Amino acid sequence: MDQVTKTPGWQDEIVVLLRSHGINPTTQRVTIGRIILSAYRHLSADQVLKAVNEDKHFVSKATVYNTLNLFAKRKLVREVFVDPSKVFYDSNTSPHYHIYNEDTGELIDLEADQLEVTGIPDLPANTVETGIDVIVRVHNRNRSVLN
Repeated sequence: MDQVTKTPGWQDEIVVLLRSHGINPTTQRVTIGRIILSAYRHLSADQVLKAVNEDKHFVSKATVYNTLNLFAKRKLVREVFVDPSKVFYDSNTSPHYHIYNEDTGELIDLEADQLEVTGIPDLPANTVETGIDVIVRVHNRNRSVLN
């Protein structure tokens, strides 16, 4: 697993982890890596930006987005598209699914063995399946019908 624990030397762990995925460990990337990789979590780019800047490591919004996209491309995080305007970056890259609370905006891991997906449709010619993403959408019981 590619999770970094906050023990003495955690920053070195992040540098090693980034390098092992072919990523040059710049100061900004290490800072962003500390935020997103120090625990299993689901964060939006804006949440990462806020956390980075709260730590007084001022990084531009473009740098955060570019770094998260690089982390996703190099398989350090998974992109979870809840809707076209909401993307979470998931530091748990093992096979699993998600529950999304539409009222709270919370995304929760659902272990792969808690949901059975049986069969997939015939795939187009010359393609192979690379993964299956499932998001179970929920809302609070006491939600107003008008929401």
